[in-house]
Amino acid sequence: METTALRTDIGWRTFGGGPKVVLLHGGMQTSANFTRLARLLATTHTVYVPDRRGRGQSGPAAPGHGLRAELDDLRAVLDETGARDVFGLGSGAVVALRAAMEMPIGRLALYEPPLKHDGHDPVGWLSRYEGELSRGRTAAAFVTVTKGTGAFRHVPRAALIPLAGLLIRNRREIGELVPTMRLDAAVVEDAAGPLDVYRAVGAETLLLGGDRSPTYLKAVLNGLEPVLPRVRRVTLEGAGHLAADDGGKPELVAAELRRFFGSRNP
Repeated sequence: METTALRTDIGWRTFGGGPKVVLLHGGMQTSANFTRLARLLATTHTVYVPDRRGRGQSGPAAPGHGLRAELDDLRAVLDETGARDVFGLGSGAVVALRAAMEMPIGRLALYEPPLKHDGHDPVGWLSRYEGELSRGRTAAAFVTVTKGTGAFRHVPRAALIPLAGLLIRNRREIGELVPTMRLDAAVVEDAAGPLDVYRAVGAETLLLGGDRSPTYLKAVLNGLEPVLPRVRRVTLEGAGHLAADDGGKPELVAAELRRFFGSRNP
């Protein structure tokens, strides 16, 4: 499917049958990272998992890429599939949340959107990351992103960079995804502003998070919970920010999404 705004092809994978739901992946991911989650949900739902621009089956992002382009892409997916329920992780949750202010989304499930809040800048790592990429230091840029987003907080960079280099050599797709984090950073930057704006979200909303996730992501959920008009919140025990990923605990996320998306009509 081609989105007309910037003439970019958006590809997605489809699983199962039943009520329709769209899953939006986060940073340094593709639709493939939600394979286990999609298959778990596919027992009761039709699941659409698009690749966001610049990743997987989708076309490249245009210069000046930001939140508007991602919103246009999601609108095209919703129009094409007829889906009205959306789950997003990380920057994908930022896109989904903003979309709910202008699109006919019925149910909205958000896993820890990294919004700017309470003095914390979730893309404070961007300048160092860009400098490392410009010098061809992909492994160092990978470490800058992971530490900047809250992972491996207590492990020295000097120990992580050789491990990151080995990972990138063994899994080429990881190295290809590292530069796409600037696209996620643009989405977060464009969404900056007071959380009070989300009082305009009319969709029934589920806020998901893990008890092992970074403190700043928990703070964002704390800030959103009293603002969203129709909201409930669930904290997953033993889970971190990437619980929905194939390498996390997608069965915990799937159980909550099945319960939420399978409830009465919004």
